Amino acid sequence: MSVSLLPFNLDFQGNPPILDFKNLITIATRVNMTKASIENKTLEVLLKSPTGIKGLDEITGGGLPQGRTSLICGGTGCGKTLLAMEFLLHGAMQFDEPGVFMSFEEKSGELAKNFASLGYDLNELVRQKKLTIDYAHLDPIEIEETGEYDLDGLIIRLGYAIESIGAKRVALDTIEALFSGLSNEAILRSELRRLFNFLKEKGVTAIVTGEQGEKTFTRFGLEEYVADCVIFLNHTVTQQIATRRLRIVKYRGSAHGTNEYPFLIDRQGFAVLPISSIGLDHTASSERISTGIERLDAMLGGKGYYRGSSILVSGTAGTGKSCLAAHFVDAACRRGEHCLYFAFEEAQQQIIRNMNSIGLDLSHWIEQGLLQFVNSRSTLYGLEMHLVAMHREVENFKPDIVVIDPISSLLTAAPGNEVKSMISRMIDYLKMKQITALCTNLTATNSSIEHTEIGISSMMDTWLLLQTIESSGERNRRLYLLKSRGMAHSNQVREFILSDTGAQLLDVYIGAGGVLTGSSRMTQEALDKALSLEFKEDIERKQREIERKKIAIEAQITILHTQFEAEKEDLDRLIAKQILKDQVLFNDELNMSLSRQADKWSACQSGNEGKTQ
Repeated sequence: MSVSLLPFNLDFQGNPPILDFKNLITIATRVNMTKASIENKTLEVLLKSPTGIKGLDEITGGGLPQGRTSLICGGTGCGKTLLAMEFLLHGAMQFDEPGVFMSFEEKSGELAKNFASLGYDLNELVRQKKLTIDYAHLDPIEIEETGEYDLDGLIIRLGYAIESIGAKRVALDTIEALFSGLSNEAILRSELRRLFNFLKEKGVTAIVTGEQGEKTFTRFGLEEYVADCVIFLNHTVTQQIATRRLRIVKYRGSAHGTNEYPFLIDRQGFAVLPISSIGLDHTASSERISTGIERLDAMLGGKGYYRGSSILVSGTAGTGKSCLAAHFVDAACRRGEHCLYFAFEEAQQQIIRNMNSIGLDLSHWIEQGLLQFVNSRSTLYGLEMHLVAMHREVENFKPDIVVIDPISSLLTAAPGNEVKSMISRMIDYLKMKQITALCTNLTATNSSIEHTEIGISSMMDTWLLLQTIESSGERNRRLYLLKSRGMAHSNQVREFILSDTGAQLLDVYIGAGGVLTGSSRMTQEALDKALSLEFKEDIERKQREIERKKIAIEAQITILHTQFEAEKEDLDRLIAKQILKDQVLFNDELNMSLSRQADKWSACQSGNEGKTQ
């Protein structure tokens, strides 16, 4: 609908324009009607077909564009055929969408054998009419370009296969086989577009695989422009270590992840790990879990680590890092929790034997299904492959505790900055899952005690340092608690001892000679004990002497008191006798005066004198 935006009539003779109110009202009405129709119209959103491949649906925002064609390109052996076939298999088994796989390189029997190793029975799916496999043999040597070339035969054959089972998904592997003997680029582009349009008209979601060119994503450099979605698979070898990565080059009509994502091909098939997109929005638990060592729990506020936190145990070789990890695992298994132990330097049986020497029986927990070891050399494959493999093990086992022993071993597979990136992504992933992670790290003997070669200490919540100190002809272990976020913790150094009954923490000796451990501590403690005993004996002897003096003095006091009482009694007796004598004398004088008939004054005076005396 075209609308004139001029509410007046133009006069081409130079006269001023004359407003036409009738046209103005008409225009306003049409504009309002157009606006209303746009507002009432429901926008069509691009629908997507989920691939069923872990990680791929996440970075594509739900899967591949439904009813459109996607291009999977890459070099030889990068996994193009596997991705295309798994797209069909998951569609048939999980989403009830039958699929057609047209191969130009491998026969149906070969494909059936190849995918049987992954646990897929292609022949059974074919019998159930959920899958059709069609093999078309095209040999470039047998192709001779005469006249115009088209894909009519292929389109008819493909259309029949789609209609025979009501297919919703189609895979063509590989597209170069169709044009390997042709050189006319215009015909190639035209026929490719016609093929993709045919698939779109059929309403099927299609995957087309293509070999990587020298300077383009595909050999002819045309497919990526025609396809609606282009996924590039890369398989590189650096320092004899192979790494697979996936990147979405374009995705018409949809937002998508733009990074390179590691992917893994193993016994379970194709898996993509979009872990680089994980942010810092995980929850923080206040629950505390035991370290497995009572005195270490006491150093951590009496309760242990936070659940879902990250713990770093660093130290030189032989300091007991793995023993601390084993105690943590043993304590978790005793609580009925599941533990996953990634070991890069020791085999499972070797770890079990070693831990038996300190009184820990880990085999018991393996038999109960609470503990699982994943043992592999760090040089087995690249960091990204390690990351994907660890991610998959965590998803399958669903542990509460994860141990990585040691992370420093990964330095043999990549530089330190790449290892730091990989570990940070793994730690973020585990925190998102509320899984407690304990990582051990080997440090150099001449390096700073508060430094890790990978540089990950800042992202760890708790950092324990084990160190060996040489003194008096022996080496002894010390434990330092360098940090523990969100809790009160001890700043004291502890001596770390490994015995038949497990790991123990002891107080170090601090004296004039500094901090003593081992035999020096025991010798100094023995000397201190002897001096203390001698001092105690001196005190007891002094106390006995004082007690004897006290008894002697008390006896003397008793004698003196007895003498005092006797003398006081004699004095009292003399005083009483004197008083009696005076009274008798007074009475005699009074009687004598009365007998002489003396006057009263003389008698009183005599009496008073007697009293005075």
